[in-house]
Amino acid sequence: MRTELGSYGTGLVSDALDTLGINGGLAGLSRRSGAGVVCGPAFTLSFEPVPEGERAPAADFIDEVPPGSVVVIANAGRTYCTVWGDILTGLAITKGIAGTVIDGCCRDVDEISAMDYSVWSLGSYMKSGKNRVRMAAAQVPVELCGTRVWPGDLICADGAGVLVVPARRAAEVAANAERIAEIETLIRAELDSGMPLAQARLRHGYNRAALRAAS
Repeated sequence: MRTELGSYGTGLVSDALDTLGINGGLAGLSRRSGAGVVCGPAFTLSFEPVPEGERAPAADFIDEVPPGSVVVIANAGRTYCTVWGDILTGLAITKGIAGTVIDGCCRDVDEISAMDYSVWSLGSYMKSGKNRVRMAAAQVPVELCGTRVWPGDLICADGAGVLVVPARRAAEVAANAERIAEIETLIRAELDSGMPLAQARLRHGYNRAALRAAS
């Protein structure tokens, strides 16, 4: 299922989610590094602030992340410190991790870009998360940008942003994505032959497609 959805961009997957009434979008996150489409199961992490006067080390979770996963860090939109940098990136590449999504900030963006690793976040900032935030839990349901993410949900992301596909609905989403892709292919062929856009869309049910939720 990951392979099927990974063959499409987020625009088409978003349309497929719309047909099922699923939001899935992580609004506000932008790509900081990497290229292409990334799709993989979420490995979720929840972070919390460190009380003033207490100390807390950097989180050591990376060894537990399976290859092909997308690290999903719920840092509650905190932008005053970072929870991802170049050392974690190097280990992620070695382990075959697909990418990282952060409701917060990353740092070392130039170094990460040079490694061609995919990261999405609210922004970038250089201040360390050590003694400012700490990992509270791993592989638990988390909320990013107002959307619930469960461990194992599929994360689909590209230059346009990040989507969450609920694992239990992934087959439906993939089937709808394939149907919509076929419609768009037919429309493009009609346009290449000189047909007006409105006529091509009408002929192939472009506007009706969004109303045909899988049954």
